[in-house]
Amino acid sequence: MPYYQLRVCSTGGAFEAVPRPRHSLDLKWVREKLEAEQIPVTDARVMLVIRLEREVTVSRDGRMLIKSRDSAEAATIFARLQRLLDLPEVVAED
Repeated sequence: MPYYQLRVCSTGGAFEAVPRPRHSLDLKWVREKLEAEQIPVTDARVMLVIRLEREVTVSRDGRMLIKSRDSAEAATIFARLQRLLDLPEVVAED
C-alpha cells in the first residue's frame, strides 16, 4: 500500500497524502505512537489532529492533510511521519 505523491488539496491551503488503496488506519495506535514521541495529538474520534511544524489531520482511511502551502515543507513533514509511523514510501502517480 504505497502513498502517492503529495498533491495540493482542493482549497489550495494544504497538501494531501493519499494511500492506494485506501485502508483502515488504527488511530489509537497512531495517537499512542506520536504521544510517546512527545507530539501533541487531538483525538476527534474519526480523525487525529497532529501538531508538528504545521497541523496535520490523519483520517481513518489513511489520508493525511498537511496544512502548508509549501510543497517542500509538506514533504518534510510527511517524511517525518513516515519514519515515526513506519509508513510506506511515496510513489509517482500514474
